[in-house]
Parts: sequence; C-alpha cells; structure tokens
Amino acid sequence: MRSFFKEIYQFRAEVLVEAIGTFILVFAGTGAVMVNHISQGAITHLGISFVFGAVVAALIYSLGHLSGAHFNPAVTLAFYTSGFFPKRQVLPYIFAQLLGSILASSLLLMSLGNVTNLGATLPLNGNWGQSFILEIVLTFILMFVILGSGLDRRAHIGFAGLAIGLTVALEAAFMGPITGASMNPARSFGPALVGGIWQHHWVYWVAPILGSQFAVKVYGIISHDFQDFQE
Repeated sequence: MRSFFKEIYQFRAEVLVEAIGTFILVFAGTGAVMVNHISQGAITHLGISFVFGAVVAALIYSLGHLSGAHFNPAVTLAFYTSGFFPKRQVLPYIFAQLLGSILASSLLLMSLGNVTNLGATLPLNGNWGQSFILEIVLTFILMFVILGSGLDRRAHIGFAGLAIGLTVALEAAFMGPITGASMNPARSFGPALVGGIWQHHWVYWVAPILGSQFAVKVYGIISHDFQDFQE
C-alpha cells in the first residue's frame, strides 16, 4: 500500500490529469443522459452520443500531451500489454480514473438528484449475455482505432482525437440503447457506486478489458508485433 501511494505521488501530475479528465468525461456524458430525462428528451439519444464523442475528442486534444488521455482502465491495461505504458503507472492511473468518475457522479447526484440511475449502464431487459458480447466488440473497435490513429506513427498527425471521438459517438449512437455503450469500466463504475446500481456491473469491466486486449493482439499481428509503429 505504501508503494502504491508512492507511485501516485511520483506521477501526481499525470494522475491528477487522469482524474480530472475522467471527471469531465463522466460529468458531461452521464450528465447529458440525466438532463435529457429531466428535459423530457430535449437532448435526444443522438445528442447524448454526440456529447460523449465530443468530450472525448476535446479531452484528447487538450490533455493528451499531459497524461496520454486514457480516462479508461481498459485502455490503460491495453497500453501496458502492448508495451507502450510502464507497469508501475497502471494502478495509479486506474485509481485516478475511478476517483474522477466517482466525484462526477456524486456531484451530479447532488445537483440533479437521482435521475435515470445517474446514467448507469445496464443491459437492455437484463440480457447480460447480449451486452457482454456487444461490449467486447465495441471496445475492440474503439481500441483498434486508438492504436491505429493515436499510437501508430504512420497515421496522419493530428487526427487521433477526431477519429477516437467520432468512434465513441458512433458506437454510442447505434448500440447505446442495447448496452449503454460503456466501453469504459470507469465510466460505468462511478454511477454504479454512487447510485448503488450493481446489476450485471461485472459486464462493464470484463467485456471492455477483453475487447481492448483482443484489439492489441490483432493490431500486433498486422503491425509485426508493433515494430511498424517506429516507421
């Protein structure tokens, strides 16, 4: 435990950025879900999808140079297994992401009340098997885009934020009604903890982590174990 907090202190700037970024992501995204309900659909489902995609893009462009703009435990773990992120920073990053999500959901609860389960992600009609498969695929696509646009040096410079943000918006638009389109354990954890909504919550941890790891494996194959990244 002592070494854990030592790592947090050592990387305190990056950890703080990850906490702030995840706070903004969850505050804006789940806040849009709640306000849409309060305003009787003024934002619309497509509007909520746009908010999630737009905030991700904005955070990547504004904070990516400070922490790498993970804001997602599944992404952090995928960066680690692909060899682009040091092991000692994994737990501090995940801790910061979860903390940011919890703080965002707590503030939303205090300011808007317990509306629509605080934007918690839940499988449609309790069909966890369906959501489990779809969340794996959604996160695979997202991580594949992150690797291709954000880490591969052969990609066009400056478009990663746009590509990743559009991917989040796209996936939220067409699969949000079924799974909640989490793709991010931290995004799901804050509303679940603060709202006390744990039904099938494990899906939103296991599926995104599996999906991102599959993406690492596949991109590693097509990039010769990431050696092409250096070109």
